[in-house]
Parts: sequence; structure tokens; C-alpha cells
Amino acid sequence: MVKVLVAGFKGRMGNTTVQMVLEHEDFELVGVFDPCAKEKNLNENAEYKDTDVPVYVSREEIKTDAEVWIDFTAPSAVFENAKFALENHISPVIGTTGMSDDQVEELQALAKKEHVGGLIAPNFGISAVLLMQFAKKAAEYLPDVEIIEMHHDNKLDAPSGTAINTAKMIAEVRKAHKQGNPDEKETLAGARGADYEGMRIHAVRLPGYVAHEQVLFGGKGEALTIRQDSFDRISFMSGVAVATEKIRNYDELMIGLENLL
Repeated sequence: MVKVLVAGFKGRMGNTTVQMVLEHEDFELVGVFDPCAKEKNLNENAEYKDTDVPVYVSREEIKTDAEVWIDFTAPSAVFENAKFALENHISPVIGTTGMSDDQVEELQALAKKEHVGGLIAPNFGISAVLLMQFAKKAAEYLPDVEIIEMHHDNKLDAPSGTAINTAKMIAEVRKAHKQGNPDEKETLAGARGADYEGMRIHAVRLPGYVAHEQVLFGGKGEALTIRQDSFDRISFMSGVAVATEKIRNYDELMIGLENLL
């Protein structure tokens, strides 16, 4: 049994993760963490009335034998959470986006020092992982590309971690260059979206959406669109489960679920 702590369990992704862990025959939920929690035990929630699991509201009070820390919190908290997990030899599986490159590098150095495996996954959906792989391959032949990501209107960071990671993967095979008319002018600021090495990234935030991305490629006389849709948060749980099962076999902090597939 893999002993698991879920951070951010009051959020929608965190709550879905708690349910997945409880239902998985090879996982044991040994704790949940959320500064917004009022309860002391998970069984105080009607949904989990038969589940005796301690609730923590601060990192300082966490006393656990957890082996894996699954994090779906907020950009403002995830770095310190991951640092805490690594320092306590708990393997972090991080679905929270918004950390800076410097923060990620610091965590990778800490994981190496402590010999603890960990994963930061911009997206746990298998279809999203495939989209990024397909997009990287397509960029070898069609280097003019724009990315549109669409999420629910409560998402805090823009663009999404998936969109940024898609752009980074494309940049590995694509020479940076400016796209469009060199003399173009935005008549409304931001109309052309964010600029990543000449690629444009557009973020849409609307109620009713969950997580969606399309990568548009253009060439002379042709175009290619690769699109991925997550209609329910349950779609991410297969990837979270794979990471939880495998991450203890590593001694480094990796970026991207594809490293475990």
C-alpha cells in the first residue's frame, strides 16, 4: 500500500483526488491538508463519514508516515509545500501550476540532494500528454504555431501550465522567430496574446469549460490543428494514479507525466 497525503483537498481537484485514493486498492490515505479546512478529521464531512483520516491546516502540524504528497493547491503555496515534502522525504506529485523556473530548479536541486523522487505535471490527462508529444513532432515540419488554451473561469494562472509546457517542448525543435507581419500593430493591447519565442499563446477563461487546448500550425497552402479536451476532472486521475504508483522508484524531480509512461 502506498501511503498518500493530499494537499488542497477542499478544492475540486483535491477532492476528486481524495476519492481516487480511497477507491484505489493499492493506496492508503493517511492525511489531508488545507489551510481553509475547519474540521479536524475527514469523517466530519458527510461525504466521508466512514473515513478516519486526520486533517491538517498548517505544514508545521503535519505528522505523517506518508510516502507520496499529492498537491492540488494554489500557485502561492505549492513551492513551500513541495519543499516541505522533499525535506521530509515524501515524494511530491504536483498538479499545481504557476511556479517560476527558478523555483522549479531549486526544488530539483533539493530532490537530488535528498535523493527523493518527485513529479511536476502541467497536466495529468493522457490526452494532454499526447497532444504535447504530437505538437512537438509537428513543429519539426510546421514551425509557425499558435496555442489557444481554454479553462474554467476560476483558474488563477494564465497561460496554463500545459500551454507553457507545450510551448517549451515545441521550442526544443523550433528555431525562435517572429510570426505574422513584422509591421503589425495591436489596436487593442494584448490582442496577439503572450509571446513565447515568437509563438503566441492565448488564454480563454469561461464558465462551463474544464481544461482544453488546441495547437494551430500553418504552412504554405495547409494548416494543422491538434486539440485536446478534458470534460471532467476524473480524466486526470489515471495520470495521478500512475505517478503515485511509480514516483518512489526515482530519486529526482521530473517535469511531465510522459517521463513515467
